[in-house]
Amino acid sequence: MLDLSTELDRIEKKGLWRTLRRLDAANTAETTIESKQQLLLSSNNYLGLATDPRLKEAAIKAINEYGTGSGGARLTTGNLHLHEELEQTIASFKKTEAALLFSSGYLANVGTISSMAGKADLILSDAYNHASIIDGCRLSKAKTVVYGHVNMDDLQNKLIENKNHRRRFIVTDGVFSMDGNIAPLPEITLLAAKHGAKVIVDDAHATSVIGENGTGTAEYFGLESCVDITIGTLSKAAGCEGGFVAASRLVIDYLRNRARTFIFQTSLSPGVVAAATTGLHIINSEPERRQILAANADFFRTELRSLGFNLVNGETPILAVIIGEAEAACQFSSRLEEEGIFAPAIRPPTVPDGESRIRATLMATHTKEHLQQAISSFEKVGKDMGVI
Repeated sequence: MLDLSTELDRIEKKGLWRTLRRLDAANTAETTIESKQQLLLSSNNYLGLATDPRLKEAAIKAINEYGTGSGGARLTTGNLHLHEELEQTIASFKKTEAALLFSSGYLANVGTISSMAGKADLILSDAYNHASIIDGCRLSKAKTVVYGHVNMDDLQNKLIENKNHRRRFIVTDGVFSMDGNIAPLPEITLLAAKHGAKVIVDDAHATSVIGENGTGTAEYFGLESCVDITIGTLSKAAGCEGGFVAASRLVIDYLRNRARTFIFQTSLSPGVVAAATTGLHIINSEPERRQILAANADFFRTELRSLGFNLVNGETPILAVIIGEAEAACQFSSRLEEEGIFAPAIRPPTVPDGESRIRATLMATHTKEHLQQAISSFEKVGKDMGVI
């Protein structure tokens, strides 16, 4: 039997100990964390919609009408017109024939990948894909081959080496959550077309963030017709919770009948669904939110680089500031917190050994004053610790 105490001691000694931090206020640019005022630099509330009064009003109205819980799975008693309306809104937003709601993005990835691929199939998965993609691959029982992160030569070689499968799928994050870089979708879709593979994109950090209309990675590259399945979440830029799949009606019908994480999961609560629908409508009608977010990210990235910090190349609101070893990254984060900046360290196994980092995520609600405050704190801590 596993000795839990020994295992926990080992985790702590390696600097990988994890604890929960408590927010005492809303998920806004400035918040209170365990009774201390902090500038929040680690939220996925990219557009600030999680606290938007219109989303709150929509949630309250739905709760007053339908109650706090959905009461069951979608296939039993948990299917409201609110769920169907949100699916229609997502399909319209993503320009697909249909969409299907899941109770989280994690469940959407696991359910979709494990349902679409089977023992006779092959999945090619980017080395930096999210844990939910990895778990979906494992549960599918398909042969899974990992290709080097955004390494298209490696992907091509592995497509050539693995020809004898019933079906082949290329699965990738659209925006990689720990690096903030964008998948090379033009090259991926070209290779998929050449080798007869299907493309699945997890757009969790891309939906409502990149693309002319904010619809994600495929729109960013003008390749909406080249992606077979798009998976996403409502828990980030949309300001709510839940996950979705957007695809052809045939794929959605199949998942509705086969995806275990849809069939056996209680459906999203009425308030959440109504708020998410409102959030997507706001995203459509207020493009200036994305424009401010992009400008904030560009400014912050440029300033940190000019100070000498090592950042992973990217152009999204996720900025990966590489520190090195886990202990140093944790110390850097603690020092930032003393300066009033909340930006936790990201350590193995989430990222590779030696690549522990501060993962700064920006919001449209960050002001220039907020960003200047954060930059000054990064500079002070970076110089004190010899990082810059």
